[in-house]
Amino acid sequence: GDIASMRAKMRGMAVGEKRMCMMVGGAKFMGSEACRGVRPLASDQRLYGRNGARYCSSRFTRGILSEQSALHLSRYTKPNSCLHSHLSEILVRGMSGRASTLQMKYMSLKGLEKDAKEYTFDSKRQLVFLQQLNQESMPERVISWIEGMKSSVITEEILQEYVKALKLKRAEMEKKKMYQSSRSDADGSTRTNDDEDRRFHSRSYDNQDPTMHPSMMDGSARRGMGSQSGRQTVHVAMAEPSAKDQVWRTIRILAGAYLFLLGLTTIMEERGLARGMMSNYEAVKPAESTKTFKDVVGVDEAKAELQEIVEFLRKPEKFTRLGGKMTKGVLLMGPPGTGKTLLAKAIAGEAGVPFFYASGSEFEEMYVGVGARRVRDLFEAAKRKAPCIIFLDEIDAIGATRNPKDQQYMRMTLNQLLAEMDGFSSSQGVVVIAATNFPEVLDKALTRPGRLDRHIVVPNPDVKGRKQILSLHLDKVPKHADVDVSILARGTPGFSGADLANLVNIAAIKASNDNKKAVDMRDLEFAKDRIMMGVERKSAVITEESRKLTAYHESGHAIVASFTDGALPVHKATVVPRGSALGMVMQLPDGDETSWSRRQMLAKMDVCMGGRVAEELIYGTDNVTSGASSDFEQATSIATNMVERWGMSDKVGTVCYKNLTGGDGEPIMGQEVRAAIDGEIKRLTSQAYSNAKKILTQHEDKLHLLAQELIEKETLTGNEVRAILGLPPMKQELEQPEAKQDQQGKLEAGKDGSSGKKNTWFGR
Repeated sequence: GDIASMRAKMRGMAVGEKRMCMMVGGAKFMGSEACRGVRPLASDQRLYGRNGARYCSSRFTRGILSEQSALHLSRYTKPNSCLHSHLSEILVRGMSGRASTLQMKYMSLKGLEKDAKEYTFDSKRQLVFLQQLNQESMPERVISWIEGMKSSVITEEILQEYVKALKLKRAEMEKKKMYQSSRSDADGSTRTNDDEDRRFHSRSYDNQDPTMHPSMMDGSARRGMGSQSGRQTVHVAMAEPSAKDQVWRTIRILAGAYLFLLGLTTIMEERGLARGMMSNYEAVKPAESTKTFKDVVGVDEAKAELQEIVEFLRKPEKFTRLGGKMTKGVLLMGPPGTGKTLLAKAIAGEAGVPFFYASGSEFEEMYVGVGARRVRDLFEAAKRKAPCIIFLDEIDAIGATRNPKDQQYMRMTLNQLLAEMDGFSSSQGVVVIAATNFPEVLDKALTRPGRLDRHIVVPNPDVKGRKQILSLHLDKVPKHADVDVSILARGTPGFSGADLANLVNIAAIKASNDNKKAVDMRDLEFAKDRIMMGVERKSAVITEESRKLTAYHESGHAIVASFTDGALPVHKATVVPRGSALGMVMQLPDGDETSWSRRQMLAKMDVCMGGRVAEELIYGTDNVTSGASSDFEQATSIATNMVERWGMSDKVGTVCYKNLTGGDGEPIMGQEVRAAIDGEIKRLTSQAYSNAKKILTQHEDKLHLLAQELIEKETLTGNEVRAILGLPPMKQELEQPEAKQDQQGKLEAGKDGSSGKKNTWFGR
């Protein structure tokens, strides 16, 4: 019937009549426009069963049931019912493009929003609303709507709409920026024609489309007019490069950055090296050496050899007038601390010339070729300041014997040094003085005539030299009247000039700490014992039993040394821990020794065994300790050298096996020779043990007496030890001789809980 009259009738019907009418009309009536204003009751929803849903679906497909009617019906159905699901599918298909344009016009955006807000749990309703928003170009609302949704409702289709909204928003922002830039470029050319353009576009024409407003053509016309000025905005969209292009672009950027940094670092290093090398030499050049030969004592022979160098630097024409050539280089050899650097400074000070200093390790750096360049810069700076002296300390760092297996940069530095030393004439007044502790490792090309052709040995001072050095340093500090330099000189065998200077310095510090007005003999003895024996550890916690065992151990050394022919006299015995030793016996020779005899070697081995023998006699074989490990090590070393090196074995003979090694470093000897050497070493050590045991067995009562005195007094001098043993005092302390040859010292450390006792001995 008439839809309008039917709608009016239904509005006045009762509930039962509506229900009957809907049953009669069926799904066709529900899909009509009449049901848009009718809200079915909850009990009526059972009419929308499976058959009704299928009917509605087929009707919608044929265009009979509109989307607006389907949307209206879905609002009053249960969310989980079959009809609700079918109606939702109808809406989705309709929004996907199957509905006609006329049907889409009836879809109200406001209604979809209301429906989406009411059914927040329905993902399909949400999808329909979001699709409509994207079609209407509202990406901001889509983004904010999805971000406020529950995660359980968000589906893959909704996420796709979210991504689409993000792209739309980005496109709008880029379009807006491009429009603003184009407007700013075009304003200057179109501002003068704005009024004329408005009048032109505000006219009406007979054939003009009534739906087209004049303002719609304003922008395009304005751009057309603006094109007459010669400037027209061109919109360009940049395409994203491919993954391959991005990878190659990244590689090119990284490679370029690396090459740039490498070049920058190289340039900075080159400039820094040049400035740094020259600045170091410039810092030495103006400060001419103030040392003279008066400041160097104890090395008279070396000073005499260097006098010619001083004369050459002062008066070079004296040596060149007859065609002679002065020495180009001098090599100073000797142990550390003997005054090699001081001699070089004294030469520069005596001659009054600049003094260039460089250490062998300063030439090499992390870059190849730096060492050779620094050598060139050094000699160029020296030539500009000639006459002068170049002092190369520790030259073995760069002047060692060349080996084909060495790195190229190491050979480059030495080759450059050789070329520079042989590349200038002696008349230029540049003298090279080098110092080393290992002359045997230097390259022969460096020490040949024409380079470092004069070799001067600077040994440790003898007793006379030590006396001169001590007097030189003691004159710089206030000293007491009881200071006897001769006794100190005899009591410091093997000391270098640096050791003697350190001795005086320690004594001065000790006197200052004790608030003394001058340095006395006790301070100097304290300093000497500290250097030779180590620092006292008075705070060490040692049990009484351990102290007693140490006293017997040291007493054994002292008694064997006192009653063995050829042994060095005892200078001091102590049970005070010093360094790593728990006790110590120090021996000093009567005079300076230049060599050691076989008798002295055997006596030294006997003294080494005295500590272990004393422990065995007092505490038994099962209670001996590890304190004699250093004693055995020293005794074995002496026996090995006697057999393999010094030819002091009748069975092995006068053959030196010490340095006879093959390419693999192993000694060149047969099995029989090796067995004979081992047998001789064992025989010598066993004989020394037997001799020490024989002496201590005969003087066991004195062993107890001396150990008791050590426990009570802790430290005994040599004369006190001899008095306890019933021996006369040493002649050395009574006569105080002065002139001796090079004196050697011996330190025999006592019982040590870790590494044993310390022994220091010297031989030729």
